[in-house]
Amino acid sequence: MTDEEKLKQIVEAALLAAGRPLNLDQLQSLFPEQEAPDKKQLREVLAGLSDDYQGRGIEITEVGSGFRIQVRAEFSPWVSKLWVERPPKYSRALLETLALIAYRQPITRGEIEDVRGVSVSTNIIKTLTEREWVRVVGHRDVPGKPALYATTREFLDYFNLKSLNELPTLAEIRDLDSINRELELVDPEKQQQQGEIQTDQEADESTPLDPDQQPEAIESHEGEDTVPIMDEDQHLSKLDTHESE
Repeated sequence: MTDEEKLKQIVEAALLAAGRPLNLDQLQSLFPEQEAPDKKQLREVLAGLSDDYQGRGIEITEVGSGFRIQVRAEFSPWVSKLWVERPPKYSRALLETLALIAYRQPITRGEIEDVRGVSVSTNIIKTLTEREWVRVVGHRDVPGKPALYATTREFLDYFNLKSLNELPTLAEIRDLDSINRELELVDPEKQQQQGEIQTDQEADESTPLDPDQQPEAIESHEGEDTVPIMDEDQHLSKLDTHESE
């Protein structure tokens, strides 16, 4: 076995065992300092593994937190049957709120309400923060200092994104109702029974939540003066910069 083959096997084993994305620094930390491969070598190994997985049911993909091995999306209808209970579903109100945060971040709760035309349920913000998809990254420099919300690395990881640049462009965004029906994010029969108009609180409580679907988004955001409290690599504005070669 050559050193390159052994390195490939070590990286593959680490990604399988971790059960989460690993970045290049974490992969380097698996080796003694004097024997650690450089990042260029690791990328070549990862590319080789990706080639090895062509035509198979798994793949290596790069997301916000690093690289991971995952089941190819086209096989999810079969693999998902391993879990007996069908995941609950997210409400339209929650999806719209998450979409606005993703596209217009950083954004305040009041600004979300201005765009949507209805108040944002506390349960929605709580759900998004508990899932670690959004977080407070600062406060708007206006009276009251409202919190500014933005997405996280966990958001990128969950929705299989390497960076925010991979979000659909505004030209690709269509009617949210159509998207929801296509992705089965909302139960159409239940939505018809409830009627077209409902508050966020009603939507949040009546429509179950689904963590296995990806929301589309709504608009872009023009920045305003803020009082930042950035951390986590200066938040997602820095996520597009990954480990240098």
